[in-house]
Amino acid sequence: MSIPPAPAIPEAHAGAVLTIDLDAIAANYRLLKDRLNGAQCAAVVKADAYGLGIERVAPVLAAAGCRVFFVALIEEGIDLRQILNDTGDADLVDAEIHVLGGLMAGTEEAFDASRLVPVLNSLDEIDAWKAYGGQIESPLPCDLHADTGMGRLGLPPGEVDTLAEEPSRLDGLNILGVISHLACADEPDHPKNGRQLEAFLDLRLRLHQGQACLANSSAIFLGPEYHFDMVRPGVALYGVGPVPGQPNPMAQVVRLQGKIAQVRDVDTPQTVGYGATHQVEGPGRVATVTVGYADGYLRSLSNKGTGYIGDTPVPVVGRVSMDLITLDVSSIPAHLCLPGRFVDLIGPNNPVERVAEDAGTIGYEILTSLGNRYHRVYTGGGA
Repeated sequence: MSIPPAPAIPEAHAGAVLTIDLDAIAANYRLLKDRLNGAQCAAVVKADAYGLGIERVAPVLAAAGCRVFFVALIEEGIDLRQILNDTGDADLVDAEIHVLGGLMAGTEEAFDASRLVPVLNSLDEIDAWKAYGGQIESPLPCDLHADTGMGRLGLPPGEVDTLAEEPSRLDGLNILGVISHLACADEPDHPKNGRQLEAFLDLRLRLHQGQACLANSSAIFLGPEYHFDMVRPGVALYGVGPVPGQPNPMAQVVRLQGKIAQVRDVDTPQTVGYGATHQVEGPGRVATVTVGYADGYLRSLSNKGTGYIGDTPVPVVGRVSMDLITLDVSSIPAHLCLPGRFVDLIGPNNPVERVAEDAGTIGYEILTSLGNRYHRVYTGGGA
């Protein structure tokens, strides 16, 4: 049974407000779709739509035209099927839901009951799905996932050879797609991209069934030769730049505003926070904000992160603790920095990629770490 969503937290009770722009997600989907020359644009909504709430995000993507979704785990697929069924829209009820994590032993009946498409990663999974289809006398849909260089999930080259030499092993399967995954798509000049493209082209010659799908968010921007029949963007839908170091064409989706709990005057020789890692060097003021690493504001942002009050940056000073951060607000007029006021921690001046860079990580981790103690506000998309 899936875990029910956490109850909504009233703004007055919350230490921070997370605003999610559903119209921006729809606009990002359309922007990516418009880059394609006839290829279908799916959407990856795994990990609760990258932390932003699949029950709100998936219907918005569907309204923008998406009819193929990818998740990571069977339970995510079961939840998504229920969400789409609840819309009552016949087109959405019939939308495809593909499960990237593959066919775990004993899950065949659950896949069938929720009309999920397993992404088969091995000969054993192929045999198990074929056997189950034989029992119910129905050729069930699936994808084949071949490893072209990621070295993670997927049919290794030897098992691809076996399928090419023994095509009857695929008899009785309704193969919707043959997919693979690029290891270095976010590095456009990396030679591995070209090698994996060549391997995938060879794969298509040997396993010429179903739609070909290779490109994630970043690979869409490598060029049309990577698009094939379908692409499956994820993080770009949620506003993260698909090509690091290049201007971000995607609309910003999230804004995180932390609430000021206290402001105090400080002066040398005082220190701030655990471990006394910030030494106060002169008269100033420090604001304590009710967001911490339990909320996904990573500890690696200690003495590195930046908030904004209006357009003025206020640096994080001291260590990020579980529930609190401290910021140097000496440059902010006192009347603009009072308990109950907000500080932008992710926003127009510090988008997800910049926060990730300061934290020494990637935008994926920032988004999927966003906690459930925020008051969440959804705008657009009929919200």
